[in-house]
Amino acid sequence: MWDDAFPSFLIGLREGLEAGLIVSVLVATLVRAGARSRLPQVWTGVLAAIALSMSFGAVLTFTAASLSTTAQEAFGGALSIVAVAFVTAMVFWMRRSARDLAGEIKEKVTEALAMGAGVLVLTSFLAVGREGLETALFLWTTARAAKESAGPMTGAGAGLVLAALLCWGLYRRVLRINLTRFFTVTGAVLVVIAAGVLGYGLRDLQEGGILPGGTAYAFDLSGSVDAGSWYSTLLQGVLNLTPAMTWLQVAGYAGYLAVVMTLFVGGVRAVRVAPGVRRRVRTTPSRPGSGSPDRPAAPAPARRPGNSSPDPHAGPAPARPRWLLPAAVVAVPVLLAGLVVALAHPKPAAGETVAVSGTDCGRGFTAPEPGRQDFLMHNTGNQTSEVYLIDPSSNAVYGEIEGLAPGTTRDLVATVAGGTYAWRCVPADGKAVTSKAVRVGGTAGAHAVVPVSERDLAAPLKAYRAYVDRGLATLVTQTRKLSDDISAGHLDTARTDWLAAHRTYASLGAAYGTFEDFDQKIDGRPDGLPGGVHDKDFTGFLRIEYGLWHGEPAAGLKGVAQQLAEDSAGLRKAFPHQDFDASDLPLRAHEILENTLQFELTGDTDQGSGTGLATADANLAGTRELLAVLKPLLTPRAPRLLPTVDADIARLQKLLDSAHHGRGWTPVERLDRAAKARLDGATGQLLEDLSPVPDLLEVRKSA
Repeated sequence: MWDDAFPSFLIGLREGLEAGLIVSVLVATLVRAGARSRLPQVWTGVLAAIALSMSFGAVLTFTAASLSTTAQEAFGGALSIVAVAFVTAMVFWMRRSARDLAGEIKEKVTEALAMGAGVLVLTSFLAVGREGLETALFLWTTARAAKESAGPMTGAGAGLVLAALLCWGLYRRVLRINLTRFFTVTGAVLVVIAAGVLGYGLRDLQEGGILPGGTAYAFDLSGSVDAGSWYSTLLQGVLNLTPAMTWLQVAGYAGYLAVVMTLFVGGVRAVRVAPGVRRRVRTTPSRPGSGSPDRPAAPAPARRPGNSSPDPHAGPAPARPRWLLPAAVVAVPVLLAGLVVALAHPKPAAGETVAVSGTDCGRGFTAPEPGRQDFLMHNTGNQTSEVYLIDPSSNAVYGEIEGLAPGTTRDLVATVAGGTYAWRCVPADGKAVTSKAVRVGGTAGAHAVVPVSERDLAAPLKAYRAYVDRGLATLVTQTRKLSDDISAGHLDTARTDWLAAHRTYASLGAAYGTFEDFDQKIDGRPDGLPGGVHDKDFTGFLRIEYGLWHGEPAAGLKGVAQQLAEDSAGLRKAFPHQDFDASDLPLRAHEILENTLQFELTGDTDQGSGTGLATADANLAGTRELLAVLKPLLTPRAPRLLPTVDADIARLQKLLDSAHHGRGWTPVERLDRAAKARLDGATGQLLEDLSPVPDLLEVRKSA
């Protein structure tokens, strides 16, 4: 978490110290002027600034959450650019002003003392509020870049606490810090961090469709750099340097760093060579008996609003609770922020009730307002029904309920934008009924999934069946050769041929009963068998593996090898006639690697050969083939999915290749902890990125 926390720690320390120094000077000036009674006014301004900053952060967070994915990218990218501008201005201003900060603040306080409570509150509010708003914006940006808030918030909290301790030490004169040098060093580091934020912001604007060049990569090291390693995590968390960056990102990063760092370093040298003359603090001219000329005159007696002089005949002003002003200045920004969030992030409208039945679908449906809507779907029929909110022109699905039972009511929440909408009800035993379409005004923008039919999956299924059929032909040849090796007593050759045949079978995507009963015969595990590895029902590849790598004689394996060859031939003959549901095809993309993670990468299936990673490699080849045949359906529905998955596959492939040495493979149990973690992490990330495939290509009922 430190890699995500460090940038926020630095900004919290710098901004906290800057704001704390201002507050310290305010307090010290009032104390030395004998105006301790005015201190609550300073703290009131500080509280108001903190409330405003936190409210600003809440507005950013909840406003962004209510936007579409594309709009979130554009919004985040734009604010990242603004954050870079603020940080850059702050770095240069503080480098220039650190020497004269105390004098400037003392001058403002002296003026405020003579002008009343409101001006002093405003002075402290403006002094601290600017730092607070900058901190909130930068924290929101870094948290969004890190895709989590725990690290950035922890870092910022630590920085603010340390800043408060330093300010207390400076105020009590128990610490001495060269502030000019401190702000110079931290400023240089922040320039580097801001360059990364700029690059991240430009990428967001590209993904949001605001800037071009989203696919023009200057480099893509995803396949050769381990994104989960400590050094990669550190570079991404602190500097926002990612394994793949576009030309625009690289140009923005390098250009900003070259220009701003040059100006910053040049300005530092100029200050060292010719330091500016300190500004003198303007004080009120001393009068006889007024005390030291360095001490401002005591504040004038309080005057009643609207009068030019005190009224000797007026009664005492009604006492105002001391807590009223602090409570008001804190409550106002909080209430305003809540109003903005409520308007920008409305709850789904407690919607209309829509009737569902086999004869009357969508009764009660009227054109809804744009935004998130909560439709109450009530099944008035006598059959369980599937319910879809669709675009009738394309059949794209905006929302769905599966298995709505008779007499029940369930919520369906969907985002509605400009377009045409209708309900489609598909009873369990009946024809689909589509409601009358309604038109919603406004611009398009609601996300919908264009459904696929079994007809759409027919071509991918045919291509995949052909791939499996070719693989089974190879498998039959290889298992016969394996059987011949064992019959002839050539066990060393048999071990080599066993691995080749087993990899062929693993590449065919045998997951979750793909090949019906043949899978248990050909590649079944001994789990649950009464006799374990010695059980008579333990057959196939894993049984032969156990015998070959545990010194079993050829005579004991001859029958098992012949049975494997016969089962392989039987599978090839039966496969063209096996019932392979087209809707199962998208599931295979996820299930093959799910099995890999559960069995091969845990060593559960290893019976002595130590070739679990070779099997995982073959499983990955099968997944790649599945994605190739599904690509025409996936690309128009999720254009960014396959490039992301391809990068994941390349990363996992590289890790598997590193465990392959000539004809041998590193056994899973011999992997060091870091290598095993990288392998599990890469497989898990690929599984996560593949998880939308079944939903995107789900065959939904239409009749």
